[in-house]
Amino acid sequence: MGSAPASDPVYVADTVTTAVKILVVGHFAVGKTTFVGALSEIRPLRTEETMTQASELVDDLAGIPDKTTTTVAMDFGRLTLSESLVLYLFGAPGQKRFTQLWRDMLYGSLGALVLADTRRLAQSFEVMGLLEEHGVPYAVAVNQFDGAPDFPEAELREALDLLPETPLVTCDAREAASSSRALISLIEYLQTRTPQEHG
Repeated sequence: MGSAPASDPVYVADTVTTAVKILVVGHFAVGKTTFVGALSEIRPLRTEETMTQASELVDDLAGIPDKTTTTVAMDFGRLTLSESLVLYLFGAPGQKRFTQLWRDMLYGSLGALVLADTRRLAQSFEVMGLLEEHGVPYAVAVNQFDGAPDFPEAELREALDLLPETPLVTCDAREAASSSRALISLIEYLQTRTPQEHG
């Protein structure tokens, strides 16, 4: 079987020797699909469906009245970091009813980027708790929504009850450069951890 042309962005280059799985997680409607789409070098796989009246009974739309679709399985994207290293980005659905799918997606992941919204910080606790339960290291990126309150880093750290070493950054999930900086904060953090800490 012949290899794909190196210029074809759909295929991974023959020089890639390492693939890393990174999760992009967070509560419902925090911007995970947008984040993966902003960074992926390929057309991202999306499993969004139109929200129905039935979902309004279980999905909290407070503060997000314009939300019309929701991820029902995952988002998937790819980002090549070097000739030998590629990242696979898996965006997980944020609703509690998808917790089992979440647990399945955790297997084999090197780490996770937790997106947070200052209008709904308390909703991040369940997400971070699940990661901690499974020993998955993570960084937190506050997605800067238009009109959302802005807090000093120290206050955000206290509100989210973050460990001193847990990276906390801000980003705009709509912008590739901003999203890249958030992802870099996670990668740099993972590089500081020992192999024992990953287990």
